[in-house]
Amino acid sequence: MNEKLALYGGPKAKPTPALPMYPGGLEIGDEERAQVLEVLDNKYLFRYYGPANVQSKVAKLEEEFAQRFGSAHALAVTSCTGALITSLVACAVGPGDEVLVTGYTFFASCAAIVAAKAIPVIVEVDETLTMDPEDMERKITPSTRAVVVVHMRGVSCNMDAVMRIAKKHNLIVIEDAAQAVGGTYKGKSLGTFGDCGCYSFQYHKIITAGEGGMVVTDDDRLYDRCMSYHDTAACWRPNRFAEQRYEGELFCGTNYRMSELTGAVMLAQLHKLDMLLENMRKNQRRIAGQIENVPGIKLRPVNDPEGDTGICLMFYLEKKDQVSLFAEALQAEGVPAAGVYNSGLPDWHIYAHWKHVLEKKTPTPEGCPWTCPYHTGEEVTYSADMNPNTLEYLSRVVHLDIAPQMTEEDCDMTAAAIQKVASALL
Repeated sequence: MNEKLALYGGPKAKPTPALPMYPGGLEIGDEERAQVLEVLDNKYLFRYYGPANVQSKVAKLEEEFAQRFGSAHALAVTSCTGALITSLVACAVGPGDEVLVTGYTFFASCAAIVAAKAIPVIVEVDETLTMDPEDMERKITPSTRAVVVVHMRGVSCNMDAVMRIAKKHNLIVIEDAAQAVGGTYKGKSLGTFGDCGCYSFQYHKIITAGEGGMVVTDDDRLYDRCMSYHDTAACWRPNRFAEQRYEGELFCGTNYRMSELTGAVMLAQLHKLDMLLENMRKNQRRIAGQIENVPGIKLRPVNDPEGDTGICLMFYLEKKDQVSLFAEALQAEGVPAAGVYNSGLPDWHIYAHWKHVLEKKTPTPEGCPWTCPYHTGEEVTYSADMNPNTLEYLSRVVHLDIAPQMTEEDCDMTAAAIQKVASALL
């Protein structure tokens, strides 16, 4: 006989408190404090100049980040959104261009395309909940200039297929690794396959300074152009007032420069990345190993299990109408699980709720980029049901965060709760 669910008055399978999913945030301590105090003591708050002749924390972060991720260049910015816009502009994506992006990602991945004055084209995800390479290729038109591939919820896209298609159609590849900092695909760091890779240090991300981002690239010219856009004051140039050294080096940009205080926190956080990844992966494997054969549950397939950051556990139920009750029952057992897609609850991670794009909303009445005369292809249209496979997959998924601070006992009780609920409801 099935054990009585906590939802109906039975004992909780996991009575210990749930941990918030701030992997790096919960590890902030003496290392971050020392780095920040050094900046304050030196009164050196701006990376390009200050009262003390000391090394910039931001410059040091860029150096160590590039080395850790195996990239020729790293550029610290204010956010991953800033990183995406900087990358798109540096790659000369702009008016008249279409850019592919998946319909399961935070809205910023799409908004950055519009900010670069290009038109987003929304692509299906496959069962891995990352870009479906077949739909990616179907949606390429003569106006397609680039693709933003999102390594969603800690795992990689199928980069072999993405890069093959991109090369075939001469597309720029921008990687959004905001939710997969430190993840890999076949041993290579996510963010280092395409023309530019973008990362987030927002507080919910693996390593954090509350806000912040990074661009990586192996291309010297792209690095220069990223520098130019992120710092329109041109403080980075050997002579900021000199003529451009080559065509396309200088143009109007913005200010996405990272502050020294943010850089100081991130230096300490970067040193903790491998520890956080190791703990999340260990915890994820411990839970997954105990539920992988539970009837009625299918673990989310991933393109490279070894490269999964381990930030979450996602599994499919057979029917979407099972998800809500299953998640509610897990919550009652002490496991903060949730369904991913509910058409009645807005979530900016799912394209069906991107009213800004679906309704082509713009800050001025001209309607650019959708009305841009440089766009000579067919009109790009949207609807909430335009990517049915994406909505079908997401509607059947249950999601659990995997905090690196979980103990083995926490993991075992979480697995027991999933087994208990599945036994009762599936």
